[in-house]
Parts: sequence; structure tokens; C-alpha cells
Amino acid sequence: MTGILVLAGTPIGDIADAPPRLAEELSGADVIAAEDTRRLRRLTQALGVQPSGRIVSYFEGNEAARTPELVEALAGGARVLLVTDAGMPSVSDPGYRLVAAAVEKDIRVTAVPGPSAVLTALALSGLPVDRFCFEGFLPRKAGERLGRLREVADERRTLVYFEAPHRLDATLTAMAEVFGTGRRAAVCRELTKTYEEIKRGPLGELAAWAAEGVRGEITVVVEGAPEKGPEELDATELVRRVRVREEAGEPRKEAIAAVAVEAGVPKREVFDAVVAAKRGAP
Repeated sequence: MTGILVLAGTPIGDIADAPPRLAEELSGADVIAAEDTRRLRRLTQALGVQPSGRIVSYFEGNEAARTPELVEALAGGARVLLVTDAGMPSVSDPGYRLVAAAVEKDIRVTAVPGPSAVLTALALSGLPVDRFCFEGFLPRKAGERLGRLREVADERRTLVYFEAPHRLDATLTAMAEVFGTGRRAAVCRELTKTYEEIKRGPLGELAAWAAEGVRGEITVVVEGAPEKGPEELDATELVRRVRVREEAGEPRKEAIAAVAVEAGVPKREVFDAVVAAKRGAP
């Protein structure tokens, strides 16, 4: 029989948030793959657990090389537990490669649900949480960072980012430049820890606040782009858009209907503009 891969969520701050099943899995796993074996040792000591299985490191630097070894153990019937430094494996942490490899071999994968900085920050942000997207860490280089932000400038869903404290100032400044200084956001610092802080406000204000220096682990939540109303287009622009569609091979009737929807105006208004332009043509 093949084994099972267990992804276990670990506390993001307060050790008391550890799910009850975590201690059971730590003590019973045949293999524990840990992002940092020293942190794992501190975690097991805090929980009063004595692992009986083999402990191996599994981090960004050796993830690709160690995955085949762990898959081999799974294929041999081992129960492999994957834990990262904090939160859920695979979410901006090691894990994806191992999960994908296990799935490819038809090995069962399950999870011990646990704390998540993404969901905790969303819930505390005061921003809409019905629809959101997680963007992870932004690129370190300024140009690449701006490019990534421009890709989601019109995203309607709430955005969630991780960021290092020493880059928070630059990131919030870039967000204010791309999204607008008035876009609402929340900087969530040291979640569930002693000095937890949630700083809410417009991006412009938050960027000024961060310029003084911020410490700790950071999650940034940004309000989605506002819904755009119908474009206010004059008759000349309506005609131009119809002509563009016609030149692309679209029948005039359909072109007029499409432009009317784009502009949020009656089809008759677009039709009249096209007729008037035709009459005025030399």
C-alpha cells in the first residue's frame, strides 16, 4: 500500500493556535519534512511532543532535489508530514512540488487545517472578503514591482500580499502610484503575536507611515479597483469605434450594438451618430 502525504498548518504566532491534530501527526509520522528543523524542534517542545519518525529538511534550496526522495518514501507506504515555518505549506512556502509529484503518482494527499496569515489578515482588514486573490511577494526590483502591480490595477477583487518589513515603504509607495493614493488598504503586522498591529487607511497615508520604519512579519490587504461606470463618449468617438469594428470585419449593425453596450448608451444614439457622420462626409 502507498503512504499518505499530510500538509500541516502551524501557528503563525501564538503557539496556542496549533490545531489539536498537529501534535498527533507530529508524534506519529514516519517522516517529517520541515522547512526549518530548528523551528520544528521548538514547535515540538512547545507542544510537548516527541517525534518518532525521521526528520528531514525541506526548504526552497533543496525542495527540487528532496522531492523524489519523499515520493519514494510515500510509494513505500510511509506517512509523510510536511510543515513549514508558519501557516499552511504551499502558500508562499515549500510544498507545491511535493504535492504535485504525489498527485502524479496517485498518492493520497490530505491536510491538517491550521492558521493562515492570508485569511487572518483578510478577516481583520475591514475590506470586502467575499472575493479576493492572493499575490504572494512582489518582485524586489522596482521596475518589476511596478509592472506586477499594473497587471492588477483594474482587479475588482481584494488583493493580499506578503512583504518583508524593509521593503514595505517602497511597496506601499508603488501601490499608491499604481492604484491611487486614496485606495483603501490594511497593513497587518505580527498577526496573533504580542505586538500585533493592524494599520488601516488610504495607501498614501500608509506609505507615509511606513517611511518611518516597520518591523515584523507583514501582510498587506488592498481594496479592489472600483467598478467603472459607462464611458462618456462624444459622437465622434462613437463613430470611430464603430468604424474600427467594421474595418475588422464586423457587420455595422453588430458594431453599433457593441459600441452602445461599451458606452452605456441606447443603440439609437450610436446609430444616429453614424448616420450624421455619413451625411457630413465629403
